[in-house]
Amino acid sequence: MLRGRSLSVTSLGGLPQWEVEELPVEDLLLFEVAWEVTNKVGGIYTVIQTKARVTADEWGDNYFLIGPYFEQNMKTQVEQCEPANEAVRRAVDTMNKHGCQVHFGRWLIEGSPYVVLFDIGSSAWNLDRWKGDLWEACSVGIPYHDREANDMLIFGSLTAWFLKEVTDHAEGKHVIAQFHEWQAGTGLILSRARKLPIATIFTTHATLLGRYLCAANIDFYNHLDKFNIDKEAGERQIYHRYCMERAAVHCAHVFATVSEITAIEAEHMLKRKPDVITPNGLNVKKFSAVHEFQNLHAMYKARIQDFVRGHFYGHLDFDLEKTLFLFIAGRYEFSNKGADIFLESLSRLNFLLRMHKSDVTVVVFFIMPAKTNNFNVETLKGQAVRKQLWDIAHSVKERFGKKLYDALLKGEIPDMNNILDRDDLTIMKRAIFSTQRQSLPPVTTHNMMDDSTDPILSTIRRIGLFNNRADRVKVILHPEFLSSTSPLLPMDYEEFVRGCHLGVFPSYYEPWGYTPAECTVMGIPSVTTNLSGFGCFMQEHVADPTAYGIYIVDRRFRSPDDSCNQLTQFLYGFCKQSRRQRIIQRNRTERLSDLLDWRYLGRYYQHARHLTLSRAFPDKFHMEPTSPPTTEGFKYPRPSSVPPSPSGSQASSPQSSDVEDEGEDDRYDEEEEAERDRLNIKSPFSLGRVPYGKKKLHGEYKN
Repeated sequence: MLRGRSLSVTSLGGLPQWEVEELPVEDLLLFEVAWEVTNKVGGIYTVIQTKARVTADEWGDNYFLIGPYFEQNMKTQVEQCEPANEAVRRAVDTMNKHGCQVHFGRWLIEGSPYVVLFDIGSSAWNLDRWKGDLWEACSVGIPYHDREANDMLIFGSLTAWFLKEVTDHAEGKHVIAQFHEWQAGTGLILSRARKLPIATIFTTHATLLGRYLCAANIDFYNHLDKFNIDKEAGERQIYHRYCMERAAVHCAHVFATVSEITAIEAEHMLKRKPDVITPNGLNVKKFSAVHEFQNLHAMYKARIQDFVRGHFYGHLDFDLEKTLFLFIAGRYEFSNKGADIFLESLSRLNFLLRMHKSDVTVVVFFIMPAKTNNFNVETLKGQAVRKQLWDIAHSVKERFGKKLYDALLKGEIPDMNNILDRDDLTIMKRAIFSTQRQSLPPVTTHNMMDDSTDPILSTIRRIGLFNNRADRVKVILHPEFLSSTSPLLPMDYEEFVRGCHLGVFPSYYEPWGYTPAECTVMGIPSVTTNLSGFGCFMQEHVADPTAYGIYIVDRRFRSPDDSCNQLTQFLYGFCKQSRRQRIIQRNRTERLSDLLDWRYLGRYYQHARHLTLSRAFPDKFHMEPTSPPTTEGFKYPRPSSVPPSPSGSQASSPQSSDVEDEGEDDRYDEEEEAERDRLNIKSPFSLGRVPYGKKKLHGEYKN
């Protein structure tokens, strides 16, 4: 009988940890299966890529990722090598001998995990036979015209074949396989149908039907128990995909979701209550200099200011030092990502700022990729004008400096009326005239292919946010991923986020929400909702999320109009903060990054694997039924310093962004507050130390 080894982790960067049972990894093989292994499509890529280091540290050479082969990805991301594990090597060789192209190597990311990649195209000739296998296994048929579903069947069939070959030569090692999303689900279904001796976990990051229903502007969460699931899936022509997803859920030994809100959804959509919640984390890198993230914010903010100078040339009648940069980013899902409610709240925010005669300007970026023809000519011209003015200013400055230097060498105070000659004045006047423009600054940086029907542009036309001089809220749609090689806004996404003041993600459908999590890790406040996994996680872990720069909009128990008003008040309150208040808030936000570290959240996955082994191999691994990891009694307290939260410390009208409340100096001690936060983190697990094969004693799970 295999027995686990007791492991008590008591410290992680100052974080007290729970006591857990360590798996006997030397006697196990762990495989994670996902379509996004080395293949960036969406958020699952981020989950797997960032988690790889922690998992590889724990499992070593017994950890493998399984994904699809794409030649370009293989060339740029994977270093080919021979499998060191005998069972894996024989499985790869066997499949290659039968005409399947299986590639093996190390994924060049942190942790350098082993990857097994299947060439889907080279095995497509087996498609009809594998369709028959799936029908025999679960009576699900796949239409010939659904190419994506056909590819997923080939991928799943290759995965099941590979796992069979591994288990045939595992030599006493037990195999755990975790499948992510419906794309990998057929591998799980076929493995279970063939009674392979593996422990299986199925993780859904978002249900198929849930995403479709929310995109259709249906009141989803209030009607979860009223949907005719089969009818809804059939009408959207995804019934076969839905059946593949649901079959995988019910075949798995353990079913996991990434958040509580997705667990509620999955119970109704997929008809099984999740066994475990596995929140998504990130690799958190702390700077040796405590306030380095504040320095990075200032540096990248200056680069965004340069872009704004060019974009708004001729209309730059607002103070950039009193300008706040807000942004929303992600897939172009207009209602699911909350772009609809965000635009409406911006219209109301603009009214409030104008009514109160605020000197604060808000520039809002929409970073949501869409179909475009090319860059907007007017936008490119703006950046060219800015660069031209910069060059002119420098040339005049050099001539001015030389004349001043010569005069000082002679011991003279120069006549300022003569130090700038007629030519200099002419050059400057021509530069001023070149900044004149007859049109308003554009609201989009690119020429949109569907300009007349684009949801964001249509809403902008309706609410009238056209970047007029009188508007205190300016809008810029950038329908393309950010890149440091762009001739327009040469910044990577991380650099851009660090330069902004607030990320706004008022999503209606967001199973987890990596965008606000990334903001938190970088010390940038963000807006999220109680319909996102991240928002629910923060509500559970932080007593006063707003004080820590996490604004949570209630989109579950309020009407859309009330939610919009709440978001407007959050944004308005943020605009009223002084510069010092924003600095304090960013310090608090950055301290929450410990909660999102994979070294911390990876333990949820460890619990899921414990449970899976005990269900798949009850004679070898014994684990008494326990509740999933809980966070009872675990919360960051409300900060004791003043202001306790931005909303509770604002004046009745907006303050200048550079005004500092000197009286706060005595009431806010950052080091003391930071130390208190570190001490207040408690373990989210209620698990005790129970060796495999040992009966639980009364009260043994209590902390």
